[in-house]
Amino acid sequence: MAGRPIRALAALLLLAHTACGAKPESGSASAAEARPQGSGGGKASGAGGARRPGGSGLALAPDDVALVRKGSIEQSVPVTGTLAPVEAVDVRARLEGDIEDVVVREGERVRAGQVLARFEASQQRSARESAAAAVAAGQSAVSTAQWTVDQSRELLQAGAIPERDLRAGEQSLAAARAQLAAAQSSLRSATSSLADTRVTSPINGTVSTRSVEGGEHVARGAPLLTVVRTEQLELSAAVPARRADEVRVGQRVRFEADARQFEGRVARISPTVDPSSRSVTVYVRVENASGVLRGGAFANGRIVGRSVADALIAPLDAVRYDRDGRPFVYRIENSVIQVANVHLGIVDEAMGVAQLTDGAREGDRVIVGNVGTLGRGMPVQLVGTDTAPGAGRP
Repeated sequence: MAGRPIRALAALLLLAHTACGAKPESGSASAAEARPQGSGGGKASGAGGARRPGGSGLALAPDDVALVRKGSIEQSVPVTGTLAPVEAVDVRARLEGDIEDVVVREGERVRAGQVLARFEASQQRSARESAAAAVAAGQSAVSTAQWTVDQSRELLQAGAIPERDLRAGEQSLAAARAQLAAAQSSLRSATSSLADTRVTSPINGTVSTRSVEGGEHVARGAPLLTVVRTEQLELSAAVPARRADEVRVGQRVRFEADARQFEGRVARISPTVDPSSRSVTVYVRVENASGVLRGGAFANGRIVGRSVADALIAPLDAVRYDRDGRPFVYRIENSVIQVANVHLGIVDEAMGVAQLTDGAREGDRVIVGNVGTLGRGMPVQLVGTDTAPGAGRP
């Protein structure tokens, strides 16, 4: 019975609340949507920029804005590779024997014909002396046989001897001459073998490797030393096949190696495409008379094609593309974003700039990078500096 007054009191309170016209909680969202923008319930700006308090525009940092300016730009193809000597000769043993001494070491400059090493040559000297003696004997035999033939010819004319004696003398002369020719051939072979005991440099260059020491026994064809020419180096670089048509023999190549800048020229271009990498090999010749560069150094550079000295250029990350692939930039005019369709000329990816041939003027302020969602007519303010918008990156 005590609970009835309490339930009656709760029913009366509910009726009183309904009579006062209270709205359900679901109506609070509609009320928030009805509030005017700028009172704290406005829409947020793009992800990169920030809406200024009071709705005064998109806030951009100085690095988000760049000036379209005039400058030089080059159409180039990037290349990387390893510098190698144009000429590298492996000096090998031309005979089997014992090395008597090696007279040069790695890093020494040598001239063509200079002695690099010597073999023990007593056997070769003896063989040459024997061959020389055989030649002398052969020359004597030929001389005697020739005298006999001359005498026999005179006696035959006088009728003192029969003709067969003359023919016999001529046959002896022919045999003597053949023996002399064989002896001379043996002498040349022995002389060559003796010369091979002196290992000489085939080119002017520098000794890069030394594979033997004095006292070693080596076989014919064994590597002894390597001599390289470093006055000229060559860079072998792979260029994508789609850009191979931009490369020509004689084009300048600027590159960096050993933390220094150098220049070279395209010397040769491979006529075929590598099927595995879909690239074309380009050979760049680099003059190195001073010897500053070393073979095996890694080089990173670019082949310079067409260049424009007074081009209108903008940062490459300021150029955007619409759904149809047409380029445009976001230009700031009177603190408002405008969309400017542009035409591109040379694009230098290495330097990160592009030539604008149409649709822009020198001094235009363009937005670079990803600063969020942008649109035509959006107000802009530059924060973080006292300078006007557009005083960011050049």
